[in-house]
Amino acid sequence: MDAILDILQAVLLLFIQMAPYLMLGLVFVGLLNIFFTKDLVTKHIGRNNFTSIFKAAMFGVPLPLCSCGVIPSAVYMAKNGASKPSVVSFLISTPQTGIDSILATYGMMGPVFAIFRPFAALLMGLIGGIVTKFAIAKDEIAAETNIGKKFDIPLMKQPVPAPEVKNFKYYASKAMIYPFIEFLDDITPQFVVGLFIAGLITYFVPDNFFSGSFISNGIIGMIVTMLIGVPMYVCATASIPIALSMMMKGFSPGVAFVFLAAGPATNAASIAVLTKVLGKKVTAIFVFTISVSSIAFGLLLDLIFNMTGIDPHAQMSHLHVHDMSTVSWFDGLVASVFFILVLLSIYRLYIKPRFKPKEEIIMENSKTKISIEGMTCNHCVMNVQKAITGTLGVTSVDVKLSENAAYVEGDFKFYDIKKAVEDMGYKVIG
Repeated sequence: MDAILDILQAVLLLFIQMAPYLMLGLVFVGLLNIFFTKDLVTKHIGRNNFTSIFKAAMFGVPLPLCSCGVIPSAVYMAKNGASKPSVVSFLISTPQTGIDSILATYGMMGPVFAIFRPFAALLMGLIGGIVTKFAIAKDEIAAETNIGKKFDIPLMKQPVPAPEVKNFKYYASKAMIYPFIEFLDDITPQFVVGLFIAGLITYFVPDNFFSGSFISNGIIGMIVTMLIGVPMYVCATASIPIALSMMMKGFSPGVAFVFLAAGPATNAASIAVLTKVLGKKVTAIFVFTISVSSIAFGLLLDLIFNMTGIDPHAQMSHLHVHDMSTVSWFDGLVASVFFILVLLSIYRLYIKPRFKPKEEIIMENSKTKISIEGMTCNHCVMNVQKAITGTLGVTSVDVKLSENAAYVEGDFKFYDIKKAVEDMGYKVIG
C-alpha cells in the first residue's frame, strides 16, 4: 500500500509541475489554430524546392500535432499539391515538438532543452526533406510533385460546402473548444500513461542507477532508446516526464533527447499509413532520417553540456517540488483546473460513449455504419468527416472515434466513400 501511495505521489508532483506550462501551451494552441490553417501551410509548400522544404519544417515546429495527428494533415497537403520532400520535412519536424511541449520542456527540463529541442526538430525536418529530394529520381519528382493526383476521386460532381461564417462563435470555437477539448482529448491518454510510467521509474529505479553503465550514454544507449522510441506511440508532451525520469536515473541528456525525438516522431501505425501514401522508398527515408539524425543530435547535446559545463540536473532541480508542502498556491490552483479538464477529457473518451441516450441509438440505427481502421485522434475524425462529407450523395455523417466508425446518411455509393476515406490514409473494413 505504501508503494502505491509513493508512486501516486510521484505522479502527482510531476502533474503539478507540468500543469502551468501545459495550460499556457493550450492557450497558444488555440491562437495557432486560428492563424495556422492547413490551407495556409499547403499554399507555401507546393513547390519542389529548398524554400518549400524549409517552410514545411518551420511551419511544423510550433504546430501541436502528434505522430498520428500529423498524418491526416500531411495527406491533405499531398492531395493539394505539396511535394514529397516538403511533406517529409513537415512529417519529421511537426510531431517532435509544439508550442505546448516547448513550454512544458522549459518548465521540466530547463532552457537548454527547451531551445535545443525545436532547433533540432527544424534541422531534422530540413535534412529529411533534402535527402528525399535527392533520393528520388528526377523523373519521379516531376511525375509526383503533385502527389495528390493519384488520390483524386473518379470524375463526379463534388458538392461545394457552404463557407464558414467567421463570427465570434467561430473564433471562440477555434481558440477555446479545439485546445481545451479536441486537442486535450488527443493527448490525455498518452499524457496520463506517460506520467504513470515516469512515476513507476521514479519509485522502482534508484537515482543514478544507470550512471556509468554502457547504455547510459553514447551511441549504444542512443540506439537502444531509438529502437524503443521509433515504434512507440507517444506525443511530444507525454514524452517529457519519461525522458525526465530517464535522466534522473543516470541516462545522459543525449540519450533522453533521442527518446524525445524518436518517440513522438514515429510509431508503428503511422509508418504503415505512410508506406501506403508516400511509398516504401520515401517512408524508409523518413524513418532512416529520424533514426540517424536523432542519434547525431543526441551526441551534439551531450557535447554541448560537456563543453559548456552546464549541469542538466541543476537546470531541472530548481524547478522541482519535492513534496506537497513545497507546492505554491498558484501551482496548486492551476493544477486543480487542469486536473478537472483531464477528468472531463477521460469522461468524453471512455465513459460517455458507454451511456448513449436511447434516441441517439435509434438515430444511428437509421444510418449506414461504416467501420474504419486507423483513426487515433480528433484530427483523424475531422479528416474522415471531411472526406465523407465531400462524397457525392452524402447528406449527413457522424464520425465516432470511440467506435472507429462513421454513421452516414444519403444516397451514395459505398465505393466512393471507401475510396475517399482510404485516399486519406485510413482503411474501410465494412
